Amino acid sequence: MWLASGESQALVVLTPGAAKRLIARGVACLPNVKRAKEHGLIVVGLGTTNAYVLEELTGKEVEKERYCAGYISKELRVLPPEKRETMIVLERGEPKNLAWSEILARLSAGDVVIKGGNALDPEGTVGVLVAGEDGGTVGKFYAAALARGADIVIPISRIKSIHTPVSELCQRLGKGKLLWASGFKVGLFPLLGHVVTETEAVEILYGISAEHVASSGVGLGAGAVTLLLSGSREKVETAFREISELARAEPELHWEEE
Repeated sequence: MWLASGESQALVVLTPGAAKRLIARGVACLPNVKRAKEHGLIVVGLGTTNAYVLEELTGKEVEKERYCAGYISKELRVLPPEKRETMIVLERGEPKNLAWSEILARLSAGDVVIKGGNALDPEGTVGVLVAGEDGGTVGKFYAAALARGADIVIPISRIKSIHTPVSELCQRLGKGKLLWASGFKVGLFPLLGHVVTETEAVEILYGISAEHVASSGVGLGAGAVTLLLSGSREKVETAFREISELARAEPELHWEEE
């Protein structure tokens, strides 16, 4: 595609921590999230990217390595419940520890459920790996949220992009269909909602377009996302400067294997 008259471009690399922070800032600036923070409930599901979102919404530091349930390391793993942080619900901006029964009793249109994922397919459908026999977190909230008109926001990095539609993979995976697995056997749940990746975050925060052009690298760049920024010179320069600084300043997660 040719550049429009007066349009400038820049290439920027985001390390995993910087990518999660950028996504989190984009989520926090969504109009529906702002409204729910002021007037309703925001359910921030467990997940490391969601931990960054929680920090942006509350201004308080979160122990990100503990704000998760399942995760992928050298194998598919689940953090023991006793080592997890408690899932946080914001009620008019105030952090609360509510049981799922309380959340479901109160969830309504205008509220927001924030849920991360493990895969993003070319159609924009997110896949969530599910190890729990009861369907895990998505089994507890997804149908109820859709039925009541609550908004589902899905922060997920472009590094999790896959090539096969989630709709196909979810029919092939499942604990009972797998003879072997690296770690836990899992199924895959197809999740639809308002997806926010690095590219959407750039558009939300800076008013320019962003395209995902490369994935991962070596050293500190393992798991990195490279973006092409396009727009007016002034906006691209601002975005490039701030995102580059974010990539230099944001620490990476320090993961201790169980």
